[in-house]
Amino acid sequence: MPQIPSSRDLIKSADSPLLSPSDSDDPTTPLMDPADTPQKSYWRWSKQDFFPEPSFQNCSAYRAALSQTGRRFKERLLSRSSDDNELVNLRRESQNPMSKCLTWWDLMWMSFGSVVGSGIFVITGQEARNHAGPSIVLSYAVSGLSALLSVLCYTEFAVEVPVAGGSFSFLRIELGDFVAFLAAGNILLEGIVGAAGLGRSWSSYFASMFNSNNPDFLRIRIEGFAEGFNLLDPLAFVVLWVANTIAMTGTKRTSLLNWISSIVSALMIVFIIIVGLIHGKTSNLTPFFPYGAEGVFNAAAVVYWSYTGFDMVATMAEETKKPSRDIPIGLVGSMSMITVVYCLMALVLTMMVNYTRIDPDAAYSVAFAQIGMNWGKYLVSICALKGMTTSLLVGSLGQGRYTTQIARSHMIPPWFALVHPKTGTPIYATLLITTLSSIVALFSSLDVLSSVFSFSTLLIFMLMAVALLVRRFYVSGVSTRSSLVKFVACLCTIIGSAIGVTVFWSTSKGGYVGYVVGVVVWFLGTLGLALLPKQRAAKVWGVPVVPWLPALSIGMNVFLIGSLGYVAFLRFFICSGVMVLYYLFVGVHATHDMANQKLGETNVALG
Repeated sequence: MPQIPSSRDLIKSADSPLLSPSDSDDPTTPLMDPADTPQKSYWRWSKQDFFPEPSFQNCSAYRAALSQTGRRFKERLLSRSSDDNELVNLRRESQNPMSKCLTWWDLMWMSFGSVVGSGIFVITGQEARNHAGPSIVLSYAVSGLSALLSVLCYTEFAVEVPVAGGSFSFLRIELGDFVAFLAAGNILLEGIVGAAGLGRSWSSYFASMFNSNNPDFLRIRIEGFAEGFNLLDPLAFVVLWVANTIAMTGTKRTSLLNWISSIVSALMIVFIIIVGLIHGKTSNLTPFFPYGAEGVFNAAAVVYWSYTGFDMVATMAEETKKPSRDIPIGLVGSMSMITVVYCLMALVLTMMVNYTRIDPDAAYSVAFAQIGMNWGKYLVSICALKGMTTSLLVGSLGQGRYTTQIARSHMIPPWFALVHPKTGTPIYATLLITTLSSIVALFSSLDVLSSVFSFSTLLIFMLMAVALLVRRFYVSGVSTRSSLVKFVACLCTIIGSAIGVTVFWSTSKGGYVGYVVGVVVWFLGTLGLALLPKQRAAKVWGVPVVPWLPALSIGMNVFLIGSLGYVAFLRFFICSGVMVLYYLFVGVHATHDMANQKLGETNVALG
């Protein structure tokens, strides 16, 4: 069936001449550097900088745009970007380029510093105490496997499309504008909630160094506020601003501070594991499954937070010297090591202290005090503080880059996409995340934050696996309608079987028939996909055993989402509803105008 060229295809064909052949493996080197465009002062904040699109020029233009919301939404619903558009065209929105200054060494320690600091010291105690007991070790193993599968998907995309947008750009290319917007909203939510959670935990550990019996003693209780929001945390507020200010001064400087601090933290973690194994008691591991298998998976869904951070490292691809070499080493290598570290750390915690006596806010420092090593609690608290500080630094870098690419697409005001000419960092984007996360950290407790964070993260990782399958099996203008129908049928079978198993797990009181049927259906759907011809191969570095590993990633992420509680679903859908309203009133019109502007430029170039 003949294909009518879409605006995306025309834009892509117009963009292609901008790419120059080079010995470098970075496909983003343009003949026309974004920095060659006329420069304006960085410190500006006019209406034109926030809403330059025609739809927002005056009230009558906005009313006219609103009257076309339905048509524009339909147009943008499945409109897809292209590799070239994300790599070249959108970078012009930042006026100044980001500096290519990172190597695999920087990425490896960024991953270690971000992931380890935000995980093992924050969530382990809470989930071991309330959901899993000693089997928290298995929770970390399950989440680690799922995270590693997601890492593989991220790595293939980041090598081929080394851009600051990370999963936002990848999803925009393969799943369309609207799905990418929902991901963008959840990415921003993830960044705000994740940073706020780290700030609160930093405060708890700092307080435990002085009063192990009351980690809230530095917080201010407000009696009139709802439970979970009634303990104000000014220290968390200050810590977030300090860390983010450092990140705004320069990428390489922040990376240097991170890897030096992370190496010290790694040595201290080795010490903690050794001491924990020496002083731990195997009797504390009994009963190993106090909450049953359900507790293992409920905890696994939440401790997934512990593995987040690698997606922040993927956003640094635009600043990486050799993406094809540095990104696989930095991401896959570090995450494999981190999974082992997490399992060992969870094991020694539950060996040192019976799970019923674990402190959910500052688990490791209090555990050392409970076994009589009061000096150890200071060492653990310092290690935890260092780890969480590096997580805040890397998280600030990553979220700033995410926000920059989202702003480049005009889904949020393009003012946030501006890169400072001297620091080479997106200061406005970083300030946005810092302001919102510090306010949330001031009011919200850790348990409120963790469930929201986990839902958003798991959803994005599941969508990334779907996007990878789309990239391998469907190419617009190349794939036939028949192959598209078969692909969609197999993909729906995989997702549907995962949902079925999850629902059966949540509602069944016993039996295994439902699980067997679900797994068989998943296997048949994946097998059908494997028998379809691939439309595209990885250019540089690819996920092995496609479609099996991405299909497994989809199944595990859907299952872990289903293991979250009702409140997590409620909060997620409320937040998503707010995001959709914003998209209908602002985002759809801004991106529509930008797409038409690009199409007009392309028509001029072709004419």
